[in-house]
Amino acid sequence: MKLSIDHKSYVPLHLQAEQLLRNLINDPEYADGKLLPNEVDLAKQLAISRTTLRQALNKLVYEGLLVRKKGIGTKVAGGSVSSKSNNWLSFSQEMQARGIPIKNFELHVSWVNPDEQVANFFGIGVDKKVLKLERLRGKPEGPFVYFISYFHPRVELTGEEDFKRPLYEILEKEHYIIATLSQEEISAKAATKFIAEKLEIEQNSPVLLRKRFVFDQGDRPIEYNLGYYRADSFVYTVESRRD
Repeated sequence: MKLSIDHKSYVPLHLQAEQLLRNLINDPEYADGKLLPNEVDLAKQLAISRTTLRQALNKLVYEGLLVRKKGIGTKVAGGSVSSKSNNWLSFSQEMQARGIPIKNFELHVSWVNPDEQVANFFGIGVDKKVLKLERLRGKPEGPFVYFISYFHPRVELTGEEDFKRPLYEILEKEHYIIATLSQEEISAKAATKFIAEKLEIEQNSPVLLRKRFVFDQGDRPIEYNLGYYRADSFVYTVESRRD
């Protein structure tokens, strides 16, 4: 692949370098794990400073798309999907923003009595039916996450909605519910037989469990979400800023 950027363009050089790197990430040659050209050679070839190139590289490393190893080099981060703790997006929106094609393998909607944990979060009794949404999702080549969502009856979902659309878009446009706060808990678990079958892994294999508690503008609970991710296909990054 010929590597070049347009020095006469109004687009900043670091953004052009970033886009070029994104193109390399999607190139089968590098997707197979081949190291990217080293920084010195690539910066020289593009006629930009190493500082400018590193600005682009650092962004993609932070996003989990590239992996940099000292003394070895930089390469595409395998098949892992990355998520940042400050990403306030639905799964569909988050993956779309990263250019990752997503396939829905299963989608189930039912009305159930919540267990005590879900009922306590919603502040309702266990005898109050809630909508349960289960979705098996992943890349076209295979699933990597199984979602289970419960919704407060106040949201007034009917179960007839097109849940292939971004969830929070549905809540806002069809039910006038705006999700504004998300609290999350991350833990490592051994896959149960049920989860293992869904994610096509061995029972007791490690999975990442992400619990998401979602609230509306009035800080009222609207969604209780469980996400079971294949450990070999998902990276969760955390950003902390000191004030």
